Amino acid sequence: MSAYTVKNLKQVENSALKFGLAPELEARFASASLELERAGLSYQHLAPNFRTPFGHRHKEQEEIYILVEGSGRMKLGDEVVELQRWDAVRVASDTARAFEAGPEGATLIAFGAPGPNSADAEPIPDWWSAS
Repeated sequence: MSAYTVKNLKQVENSALKFGLAPELEARFASASLELERAGLSYQHLAPNFRTPFGHRHKEQEEIYILVEGSGRMKLGDEVVELQRWDAVRVASDTARAFEAGPEGATLIAFGAPGPNSADAEPIPDWWSAS
């Protein structure tokens, strides 16, 4: 592995395509492309008023989300939190979470610190309607 890696996040594969969520969602998970060993990074863009159709939580991984453009809401456990540009949200591993874009859409950068099992995400179907 090299001493550093440079990757344009818009050149990372859009995983939303293979799950039928594009064009409303763009989700680019850059950990492998950046050769990350103990961190996770993703770029996510949601179309105006788009709500992710599922939530998720982790067994080990704490995450930080930064809203870099637009506005939106995050459902965190049983609470819904309004977010605006440059808000940062830390989410504990076992807290279920999902995002909904505001009227102008939303762009997020998410950082994580996965443990030895980097695939520890647990999807939660119909998360928004589960409350």
